[in-house]
Amino acid sequence: MKFLDQAKIYLKSGDGGNGCVAFRREKFVEFGGPNGGNGGRGGDVVFEAVEGLNTLIDFRYRQHFKAERGHHGRGKDMTGADGKEMLIAVPVGTQILDEDKETLIADLTEIGQRVTICRGGDGGFGNAHFKSATNRAPRRHDPGYPGEERWVWLRLKLIADAGLIGLPNAGKSTFLSVVSAAKPKIADYPFTTLHPNLGVVDLDGVQRIILADIPGLIEGAHEGQGLGDRFLGHIERCGVLLHLVDGTAEPDAITEAYHTVRGELAAYAAELADKPEVLVLNKVDALDDAAIKERQATLSRAANGAQVRLCSGVSHKGVKDVLGALWKIIEVDRRERREAALSAADEAGAKGKTFGGEVGDWQP
Repeated sequence: MKFLDQAKIYLKSGDGGNGCVAFRREKFVEFGGPNGGNGGRGGDVVFEAVEGLNTLIDFRYRQHFKAERGHHGRGKDMTGADGKEMLIAVPVGTQILDEDKETLIADLTEIGQRVTICRGGDGGFGNAHFKSATNRAPRRHDPGYPGEERWVWLRLKLIADAGLIGLPNAGKSTFLSVVSAAKPKIADYPFTTLHPNLGVVDLDGVQRIILADIPGLIEGAHEGQGLGDRFLGHIERCGVLLHLVDGTAEPDAITEAYHTVRGELAAYAAELADKPEVLVLNKVDALDDAAIKERQATLSRAANGAQVRLCSGVSHKGVKDVLGALWKIIEVDRRERREAALSAADEAGAKGKTFGGEVGDWQP
């Protein structure tokens, strides 16, 4: 299935039904009077975040969504039926933006979350509505009010616990294929990953991590160079970044690779640069012990003394250690998110909402 994370679509809610002009006509009834019913209300355009979707590919083949209009009023004081709403299912993590592609209208981050973007028009009044003591036979009726219409942009930002970042060919796809059941494309040339890949990492049969493999970043990615600018938004929702650096590169290239990726994160959004990071020297299976120590020290100096973990996706060396470091940060992030949600629920006066239990400890 092709990955699509942006789409522009047209929305139109239903127009309201027209009111009716009618009079009661029955045998042996001397004064019938008006009995024209009101029109029904037009349907709304509603978005809902659902489980099981991870791309906006459906909107490539359909760009126009229109809700049903309200039915017209009829005689015998019959009000027209309301139009059916247009329910649009989108993946969790979808943002709805105005046509300018900048104004955020809604952000659907939870399963089942719904938002009405276009409200249906109200139905018009029939002539029975205008009956009064001085106007016993009104012939006035109102047409239905038009529904709302607009163009909107949909932008998907994957919701993952951790995001894999690094230069092209740093070994991100290989790492993802080793720790999860995902099958990303792996080859010995740059930019083999053309779209983000998600993998579920099963730690101990109970705890799981959702890991996102982001296409490789190059210098100038935040300005549109390469593929990174298109997909940097997908790591905005990650709780931690897993930064892989190719250990087979020369020491000077390792330093440059680290600063390039960190610089692109900061240039795109300061929030990305402030996220917790697990720094890994990858592909150590191709190095001897002396080269490993030299490159590990070089990378640590480039990262201002940060701890550098060793890993090899091919030989599986250090994989459990890296996953353990990730889990410690993700555990704290999940707990903070849960506490924030509880606080928000308490402030809003919500009652009866339950949350999952405490996150268990997991050690490699």
